[in-house]
Amino acid sequence: MSLLIGENSVVSMHYKLTDNDGKVVDSSEGSKPLVYLHGAGNIVPGLEKALVGKGEGDSLKVRVEPAEGYGETNPDGIKTIERAAFEGVESVEEGMTFEAKAPDGTPQSIVVKKVDGDQVTIDTNHPLAGVVLNFDIQIISVRESTEEERTHGHAH
Repeated sequence: MSLLIGENSVVSMHYKLTDNDGKVVDSSEGSKPLVYLHGAGNIVPGLEKALVGKGEGDSLKVRVEPAEGYGETNPDGIKTIERAAFEGVESVEEGMTFEAKAPDGTPQSIVVKKVDGDQVTIDTNHPLAGVVLNFDIQIISVRESTEEERTHGHAH
């Protein structure tokens, strides 16, 4: 009997992620499957919950609301800053994305929403905050994790 997905399972799966308009946001098509340690917070909570009890060969469609995905859009994440903050960047334009460090030191994605003279409006919310996530999943394999994987918090 094959293993079913549960706490500390290592899961290998192919996925396609679309938004509510059907636009493909991300996909493993044409590349290796995503491999993750179940229960370690490596994927969004709503998808992780939906995969519990599934097994090798299962296919499923999962709709994840923002609260169980990348969260709702936080209005405090939208700020207007001085153009000078983009030191070394020749031209700052609407739609550009930058990687920066958040106040707590974690990597943070910043999207330029508007440029008005020396004022630049940025959005520090996750690009998928406030977005309903629609996953099309095909589970390739499920196995028990090793002690090392559990200690490290991710699949090897």
